[in-house]
Amino acid sequence: MQKEIRRLVGASLIAVLAACGTGPVAPGFYRVERGDTVYKIARENRTTVANIKRWNGLTNPDAIEVGQVLRIAPAAGSATTAESSGAGAAGSAKSDARAQVSSPKAGPGVTLVWPAQGSVIRSFDGKNSKGIDIANAAGTPVVAAATGNVVYAGNGLRGYGNMLIVKHDDEYLTAYAHNRVLLVKEGQTVQQGQQIAEMGDTDSNRTMLHFEVRYMGRSADPAKYLPPR
Repeated sequence: MQKEIRRLVGASLIAVLAACGTGPVAPGFYRVERGDTVYKIARENRTTVANIKRWNGLTNPDAIEVGQVLRIAPAAGSATTAESSGAGAAGSAKSDARAQVSSPKAGPGVTLVWPAQGSVIRSFDGKNSKGIDIANAAGTPVVAAATGNVVYAGNGLRGYGNMLIVKHDDEYLTAYAHNRVLLVKEGQTVQQGQQIAEMGDTDSNRTMLHFEVRYMGRSADPAKYLPPR
């Protein structure tokens, strides 16, 4: 169970790191540049598309963004697979082609509630803003937008302050940043509408909640999932 949680945390953090866009990356990781494809990244780093997909939880290898951070080498202590061989690479290329043909279309697949009361002071644009910012007073309750499992709770990502990431299913994640207090822990199951944090200003110049929706590792406009106010 703990091993599975750590794997989910790794994939979730990589997805959220796409919002950072700049800065150095740790050894074993690569930041996506304009014109990159998963095939190109795999080839230049002497690995396979299948490995890149598995290490990063990518269902659709075409769904990568400029600035996204990808793991390009196995985590320390993890086992290598036959996919690193030439035969494995050839086989994975065929399976990747099949996966691209049958990959599902993006679209609202979860029903969300507003994660906090307040005024939306910044909207999603997919480039400079990967989510929405909701402003209110310090201590305003932050609730889970949908039922799911907490796969990250901490302040290890610069620029996000105290942050939570909730995994809802194999396709959807939501992220909640700049909280004053986190009220849930990694591995905990939360229910839709359950308070999970208090709004704050950690790593922010004002009190607000930064809220993101990720579909298959890619940023999505929360407005398409949230009910009208």
